[in-house]
Amino acid sequence: MSDHSDIQLSREAVEFAEWMAGLVVPEPELDATRTRVESVHLRAREPEGVTYREVDAGGVLGIWCEPVGADTGQVLLHGHAGGSVLSSAYVDRKLAGHIAKAAGAPVLVLDFRRSPEHKYPAQLDDVEAAFNWLVSEGYAPGNIITVGHSIGGFLAVALALRLRDKGQPMPGAIVSISPWCDLEIGNETMETNAGTDKILSKSLLEFFRESWVGGTGIEFTDPRINLNRADLTGLPPTLVSWGTYEVLAGEDEEFAARVKAAGIDTATVVVPGGQHSYVFGAGRVPEADAAIARIGAWVREKTKI
Repeated sequence: MSDHSDIQLSREAVEFAEWMAGLVVPEPELDATRTRVESVHLRAREPEGVTYREVDAGGVLGIWCEPVGADTGQVLLHGHAGGSVLSSAYVDRKLAGHIAKAAGAPVLVLDFRRSPEHKYPAQLDDVEAAFNWLVSEGYAPGNIITVGHSIGGFLAVALALRLRDKGQPMPGAIVSISPWCDLEIGNETMETNAGTDKILSKSLLEFFRESWVGGTGIEFTDPRINLNRADLTGLPPTLVSWGTYEVLAGEDEEFAARVKAAGIDTATVVVPGGQHSYVFGAGRVPEADAAIARIGAWVREKTKI
């Protein structure tokens, strides 16, 4: 998986990687890092024909991203990136608008609580609260699609697993982009892709991991936080997407294979030369837009939008 010599990237993809390269580095003052990361939204272009409004989604701040002419009988529930520590719904607003247009349905982007102030399971609790709020607003569970990238990609799957274990109705489909699947941080691409991933690194993931679950007593192999240790049976149709330049590429490929092996209706969208959370480049990076179009077409097919 480490031979990337035959990948030809667009100029926009190269510029995206260069811009992101020096961005997400832990600093002594976490607030300074968080402030700097809020600028990531500049890498996405404002989508045309999408309206936005804030809402209280069961006690969790959410941003509705609604394209003109969208099927409002369906909704995508979106979790942002940032390792549970960084980023926000505001950073993801524009890229979520592009996903909404591709899928033909509104997206509710959640501003879930962040660590280290709020350890696991606060983030998953917030996603569940928003899911239940959508149900209370009249959405059938099967008409809710969970989506997210990085830790948001984890949350999109983890919510379905939690609901399944409670014997409650699950979302109709899952879209998991660049998911953080393995808190052991041990897949071989953590090393072999260290030179190509301009956003994530093993040390940064270790910082996120300590912030998120440090002091909770939860083992890194616990299936509640490690998708590659979890029982995946019974999940709804699931799409997994990642970029081949990511340090997470190996664990994401393993996760997709495990979903398929569990008998789940599975699809993959692999982006050659794609960076971690390549969706940040929505509207500016052709490779990101092509992948979003494929994801949107899959959502439409699975939900008949």
